Amino acid sequence: MAMLEVTSLGISFGGLRAVDELSMNIEKGGLVGLIGPNGAGKTTAFNMLTGVYRPTDGGIRLDGQNLVGKKPHEISRLGVARTFQNIRLFPGLSVLDNVKVGLHNQISYSLAASLFHFGSYRRKERRMDKRALEILKVFDLDGVADYKASNLPYGKQRKLEIARALATDPKLLLLDEPAAGMNPQETGELMETIQLVREKFGVTILLIEHDMKLVSGICEYLYVLNFGRLLAQGTPAEVLRNPEVVTAYLGE
Repeated sequence: MAMLEVTSLGISFGGLRAVDELSMNIEKGGLVGLIGPNGAGKTTAFNMLTGVYRPTDGGIRLDGQNLVGKKPHEISRLGVARTFQNIRLFPGLSVLDNVKVGLHNQISYSLAASLFHFGSYRRKERRMDKRALEILKVFDLDGVADYKASNLPYGKQRKLEIARALATDPKLLLLDEPAAGMNPQETGELMETIQLVREKFGVTILLIEHDMKLVSGICEYLYVLNFGRLLAQGTPAEVLRNPEVVTAYLGE
C-alpha cells in the first residue's frame, strides 16, 4: 500500500471543474513532482490534500487513513505539512520562534501554565528551543536564530519555511513551487536542501515546480496536470519527452 493514495479526486467551483479524476500513488520515501502549466490545478490539488478545500468527489488516504472531510489542523497532526507558493512566515517573529510555531502540534500547556509560566512551561519551552535549533542547524540557519524572519534574504526565507513545516514532524511534505523567485545559485542550493531533508528526516516529498532543471534533477517520478486532468505520468525522462506534455507547456 502506498503512503499517499489519491483516487479519482475532483473538485468543482460552480460550473468550473478545477480538478477532475486525479489519481496518484506515492510510496514512502518517494520524491515526486506534480507539474503542469499555470492554471492546471496543481495548487488546488494541494489544497484538497491539506483540507483547505473539500473534494467534490474522490478519495485521499494517508497510510490507509481517510483524509477527506478532515480539517487542516487534523491533517497536520496525521502527518502532512506544506509550504506555500507565496512565502507565509511570521515576519515579525524571530527565525527560532517561526520554527517553534511548528512544534506546537506536539507540545501543549494548561491555561495556568501558559499564564503563569510554571516549571513545566519552562521545561517545555527549553525542549522546543533545543529541537528548533537542531532543525535550523540542518538548514545552516542556527546562526541567525535570533534574527527577524523578515530580515533574512529570500533564499533563506524559503529554507525557513521548509524548516517550520518539518517541525510538525510530517510523514508527507508538500512543497508548492519552492524555487519560485530564486536565482540559479539559490535553486542549486535548494535542490541539495530538498535531498538532504528526505535523507535526514525520512520524509516523503511531493512538490509543485516549474523549474524543469530542478524537477529533472531530483524527482524520481512525475505527474502532469493540464486543465485539471492527469495528462501524463512516469519518470522525468519519459514525461519531459512526451509530445503531449511539450505541447501543453509550449502551447503548440
